[in-house]
Amino acid sequence: MEKLVCASMKIVQMQMPQLASAGIRLLCPGLQNALQVQQVRHRQTKHWKPEFKRLRRQKFIKIELPNLREKPQDISKEEMRSRMKERGVLPPRPWMERPFHISCTGGIFEAYVPPEGDGKKSIISSSGAKQKLEFLEKKSKSLMAVRKIRAYEENFSSDDFGVQAQEIYIAAHTHMAAKEKYKIREFVSERCYPEMMHNVKDKTIHWRFLQSLEPPRVVHARVTEVITKENQFAQVTVRFHTQQMLAIYDRFGRLMHGSEIVTKDVLEYVVFEKHISNEYGKWRLHDKIIPDWLPAKQPAPITYRITDEIVEEAPNELSSGEQTKQLETGSNQLTDINMSSSQTTASIQPHTDGPKPTPAI
Repeated sequence: MEKLVCASMKIVQMQMPQLASAGIRLLCPGLQNALQVQQVRHRQTKHWKPEFKRLRRQKFIKIELPNLREKPQDISKEEMRSRMKERGVLPPRPWMERPFHISCTGGIFEAYVPPEGDGKKSIISSSGAKQKLEFLEKKSKSLMAVRKIRAYEENFSSDDFGVQAQEIYIAAHTHMAAKEKYKIREFVSERCYPEMMHNVKDKTIHWRFLQSLEPPRVVHARVTEVITKENQFAQVTVRFHTQQMLAIYDRFGRLMHGSEIVTKDVLEYVVFEKHISNEYGKWRLHDKIIPDWLPAKQPAPITYRITDEIVEEAPNELSSGEQTKQLETGSNQLTDINMSSSQTTASIQPHTDGPKPTPAI
């Protein structure tokens, strides 16, 4: 009951404070001393907890709205300069600069020249011994390049790199045969990617790496800088003498190149590249060296569609004498036709030379 009385008193107090105080005196004179009636001014904009007034004020930011109807031609240069200075905006430049990332080089620098007859001549022969001597002469520059690579990659070893290069080689060709164009980019540089994936569409490629006839070895190494001295790229050429199987079928299922039964001995010089200045750089397949003395490959047989086309014979051109003869024969035929037509009309018409018949009375 007391709760209901208090609630009704509060409602009356909010509506009419003066009448509420008088009503309390009349209705409940005993509760007059217990209850302290006080007028409270209620406002919609005043928060019930004023201690966070400063934080509430910081929630609102005054923004100067731009004048959208203002034309840039009407603003003077001094006024534009002062506005840009207030906002901290730099003046526009007459040229555009865009950042770009060089992840690989555009080719092979100081390419290795494979000796003629490599893989066929033994070291015991005179030509084989000469090749070995030339290799030792070129080895000094490669050792300097390997020393530079070790400055960026401490665990690099030319003896152990052949095994790592062979794994990259096998992974790149496996993804190429499977046409996995996203996974192959981890093992192939941006320059080598279009060359490997060129003309792969609508083809079925069966490729297998069978074995290594000779262990892969590093034959050439070079380091170069691009644009700045800190931007270093390393290229290592690895000699592969392997046994592989390759068979390429066209979209109709016809064999274009190679065989799935016959294995081939393949001798290749593959260039691997790494951006050694980049902490997260990887060794990737960059290019293959094709020597000049290598004979050209035979083109693959291509399947064509044969259509039966009707060949129209062109009209023969006549000489001037033949044209006059044809015109004369045509005119003679026309005169004969006219004569025959006149005779037929004459035979059809009745004779009118005799006397006319008289009617009988």
